[in-house]
Parts: sequence; structure tokens; C-alpha cells
Amino acid sequence: MSREQGSLSINSENIFPIIKKWLYSDHDIFYRELISNGCDAITKLKKLSIMGEYEEVDGEKYRLDVIVSPENKTIKIIDNGIGMTVDEVKQYINQIAFSGAEAFLAQYKDKTNEEQIIGHFGLGFYSAFMVADRVTIDTLSYKPGSTSVHWESEGGTEFEMSEGDKETRGTEITLYLNEDSYEFSNEYRAKEVIQKYCSFMPVEIYFTNADAPIEEKKEEEKEEIIDAEVDADGNAVENSDADDTEANEEEKVEDKEPKPINNPTPLWTKHPNDCSEEEYKEFYRNVFHDFKEPLFWIHLNMDYPFNLKGILYFPKINTEYDSVEGTIKLYNNQVFIADNIKEVIPEFLMLLKGVIDCPDLPLNVSRSALQNDGFVKKISEYITKKVADKLSGMYKVEKESYEKYWDDISPFIKYGCLKDEKFRDKMKDFIIFKNLEGKYITLPDYAEANKEKANDKIYYATDLQQQSQYINMFKEAGIDALVLTHNIDQPFISQLEQQDDKLHFQRIDADLTDSFKEEVAEGEEADKLKEKTDALTELFRKVLNKEKLEVKVEKLKNENVSSMVTLSEESRRMQDMMKMYNMYGMDPGMFGSSETLVLNANNKLVQYIFEHKDEDVSIFCEQLYDLALLSHKPLEAEAMTKFISRSNEIMLKMAK
Repeated sequence: MSREQGSLSINSENIFPIIKKWLYSDHDIFYRELISNGCDAITKLKKLSIMGEYEEVDGEKYRLDVIVSPENKTIKIIDNGIGMTVDEVKQYINQIAFSGAEAFLAQYKDKTNEEQIIGHFGLGFYSAFMVADRVTIDTLSYKPGSTSVHWESEGGTEFEMSEGDKETRGTEITLYLNEDSYEFSNEYRAKEVIQKYCSFMPVEIYFTNADAPIEEKKEEEKEEIIDAEVDADGNAVENSDADDTEANEEEKVEDKEPKPINNPTPLWTKHPNDCSEEEYKEFYRNVFHDFKEPLFWIHLNMDYPFNLKGILYFPKINTEYDSVEGTIKLYNNQVFIADNIKEVIPEFLMLLKGVIDCPDLPLNVSRSALQNDGFVKKISEYITKKVADKLSGMYKVEKESYEKYWDDISPFIKYGCLKDEKFRDKMKDFIIFKNLEGKYITLPDYAEANKEKANDKIYYATDLQQQSQYINMFKEAGIDALVLTHNIDQPFISQLEQQDDKLHFQRIDADLTDSFKEEVAEGEEADKLKEKTDALTELFRKVLNKEKLEVKVEKLKNENVSSMVTLSEESRRMQDMMKMYNMYGMDPGMFGSSETLVLNANNKLVQYIFEHKDEDVSIFCEQLYDLALLSHKPLEAEAMTKFISRSNEIMLKMAK
């Protein structure tokens, strides 16, 4: 066989089914593509006007119209932009994937920039055939002497072109919907899709339902009545109410003027200095339909080394009811791309709500996902840096506000530290903790204030109600503790310990510090305490049927405390981890329990049990153990039932 060379050819009948079925994941996206094309046509004309190549008509208003007809199952998308000549229709419509935007930018690359041109690939128009059996184009170029063009195609693989009858500049595209897509001519469905993708496109979009009933306007005759008053000299004085009536009529006429369904100048396109607090809140309510005010926000505004604008809001999250996942909407030249694209938005920022517009994003051909590009990582790092700068700046300059917001933003910051090393490095000096007095302190502050009594440990509480007995003992001993009540606190403190081997966190019920105990002299006193420990250990193990129960008898300074339960920090963390793995079929109890029952030798009830250990004191042993356990953790269902029944029994005996 002889050697041959040539160019690959692609037949439209082969590639078109792929475009129709696979190019876009959602068929409703055709609205975005066709409206984007219309916006581009207008943007190009504006740029030509700026460059002196087109003279605008005084008072001319650029606009884009979407007209649906549920009865005829049609959609019209009309713009008064640059329009197309016959040759341009042949070039941009008849040749698949020849981008008019790219050609325009290439032609005027020295005179303009591309940041406001939306299209790049030239495939957007063909999305129409995902929903339409037949598509027509009527277009008239802005160029003097141009003739209008009519183009139509059924199925997208064959077309007809002829001279059209359009008399106004711009392009009108008509979609004759297929049977599966009639929904897109429904007014409410159409508005829903347009608002999803086109809410902030840079050209005003007007929507019309061609089949909506026309209200009959009745012309009512209006009599102009001018009330006159007579002054002291008998001269008539004209009443100003007539002028007010005319002003009111003008206002009513203005109210009836059609309004665009989009906002061409969203808040993120403005400079932060030009935005008021109320505007930020209003934008938040309108975009996210959240009527709880955000805590604060960050306005991103960057031109170099890439173009990025946006607003990130810190919402007030009620973790008991609300989802902790936020919504960050990604835009490209004010065109909606997707929510929560993880390549651009760092994972921990997904707790926020906001909008990010980056024209420089390397999108794939359908503009529905990102190309895998190192540039995207730089954008992600920039966003992370701006968030960290905002938070650290607030700590330095607005510390009172920072503390006020801390309970709401701390889960987000801690999650960010766990997930992002660079964020952690920037925020590590600005992590604060609430102490038992409700004041906010840093770890160095805590260490300095408790260095004499904390034994190089950082004590913390996870449940102020459940652990109230321990908290009271800490307060009496003059030892402070941090309040860590959120689920994320446990992995966070583990990370802090890994980063700094001098840090050792211990929950307040993990052990009894020496500050709570009386000193026991060596010799007879120590021997007596050991005798009590051995005797009570044997008794409680027998009564409770817990052969491995560890019992300690200590002389606590507070004689009102009868019993307590402690669990070592290491054991408790292991149990917590096993609970997490329980969903995979692992039994948290397989590692046993190292709970220690602490009995106070100075307490009268404990002394009574020791002195009468040979008598029937089992009810007191059981009650003491459950009371100690209750101050440590909730009782299991069966244990709680027995505890209530036993309490009633004890009260009945006391009553008798």
C-alpha cells in the first residue's frame, strides 16, 4: 500500500449526536449558552463603539429579550447586538466549533481585552438542538449596507439559508421545541432556569410570555379639578394637589415599565468602598434566600496576576438544625458555572456562602467543569490567603468583634486548620478559647495563668452541665479550664499536640489533681487509707458485679463530694475513636474500660459504708456508683431505670 498523508475529516452527522447528548450534562443549559451569545453580541458592539468603529444612536438601549410561547412550544431569544453578515453566518454557524468570540478577540487583540467576552469555544449555539427539532436564525449586521439573513435547520446536520426580512440590527433565534422539552416554554420553568444561570449577566434580560392574557385597559376620563382658595384680597390661589396628582401618575407609569429579570451589575463587580453594609446584606438575602443576617463578609477584588472578584459570607450556623455545608457559586464573566467546585474552593471554605467570579478560569468545552490546571491551584491559594488575612486582621484591629463572632466561626477556622496547612500557619497565633469564666484567652495566656497548678497540662471541659461537679472543684481549687464543646475540638486538639509536643490536653474528669486532695502522711495514716481502699474495692466489685473495677479511696478537701468517676485521657480518646468506627461493625467495648471509681474518705456516707460493710449496704454502693457515673456521662437506658427505681426506694425508706 502506498504512503498517504491528509487531514482528518469529521462528518456533522457523526459528531452532532455526541454534541446533543454528551456535551452538556443538563439540557436546561441551552438557555445559558444562547443568552450568553446574545450578551457577547452586545458587548462586541459596545467595544466597537468605544474604538470608534460604530456610532451609537442617541438614547439607544442595549437589551436581550426572551419570549416563550407555551401554546406554540417555541422560545425566541433576541438581542440588538452586533448581528451577522451572510459570510459570518457561514463561518460561525455552518462550521461547528468556530468561535466568533475567539475571532473577534484575535482581530482586536491590540485594542480591547477579553474579560467581558463570555464565549470561547463556539459550541454554545448547538446546545439549542438538545431541546429543539427545528431552529431558525434571523440576523442583521451592524455594518452599513448589510442584508438580513434567514437561516434554519431541522436536526442540526442540514441547513437552509436565504435573504431575510429582519429590519433591525441584531439576532433573533427561534427554537421549536421537541416533545421532551416542552417544559422550557413554560413561563415558570423558563424563569427558573434563566435565574439559575443568567441572574447576573452583563446585559439586561427581559422576559415575555407571548400567550399571557392581555388585560383590557379601560380609558377613564379624568377631570382636572383645580381647587381654588381665596386669599384675604379675594384673589384665587391654585392648590398644589393637582401637581401632586401629576407626579403620582408619572410614578405609576414608571412602575408599569417592564423590568429586567437579571441584575447586570452585581455587587461583586463594584469596589468595596462603594458598597454599603445594607447592600451586602440585601445581596446575601437575594442570592441565598437566607434571612438570617451573615456575621460578616470578605469582598475579593483582584486584577493581578489573575482577574478574580467575589464576596464570601460567614453565615450564622445553627449546627443543631442547619446543614453545615454552605454554597459558593462560581461564575465566569457573570455567567453561572456551578456550585461548590472543589478545585477552586478549598474544602474548608465550603462552610461559607458566597460568589466568586473569575474570567480566567480554564473551563472545559461545555463550560460546566474546570480543566486540570495548576492555575486553578493558585486561585484556590489566593482565596485561602484572603480569608486568613481577613480573620487575622479582625483579631488585631477589631478584637471585640472577633470574640463576639468566635463561637460561630471557630468550627470553620479549626476545620480549616485541620485541612489546610497554609491556612493553619497563618491562623495559629489567632486561635482563642473560652475559659470557665466565659472569657476568651489564647493557649499562652492559659499556660501563664495556670502554670503553678495545672502541672503543664491544659484542662478542658466538653459539657458544662454534665461535668458541673468537676468544674466546681476546679473553680474551688483556683484552676482554670477551656470549654471545648464542638465535635471538631477533639481532632483539633490532637493536631495541636502533634504540632507541639509540649502541649498536653486533659479533660477535667480524666484524673484528680493534687490540688483536690489532702496530703496523706506516710505511716499509719497511709496504711489506714490502703486498708479502706482494699476493703471497699472488694465490696464494690462484688455488689456491682464488676470484677475489674478499679477503686481508689482518696481524702478530698471537699467532704461533700462522695464519689467520682475518672477515665484517663488516652482511654477516653480511644473509646471515642472506637465509637466512630462502630459504624463499620467494630465494638467500642472490645478494648475494655479503664474507668476508676474514686471514693472520698472524708465523706460521711463513704465512712458509713466502710464501717458497715458486712451489713446490707449494697443499695448505697449501687447508688454511689451511679451518682458518680452521672457526673461523668449519661447512664445507659437500663441503668437509668434501675437508678430511678432505687432512688424511689431510698426515699420511701427515709419517709418510714
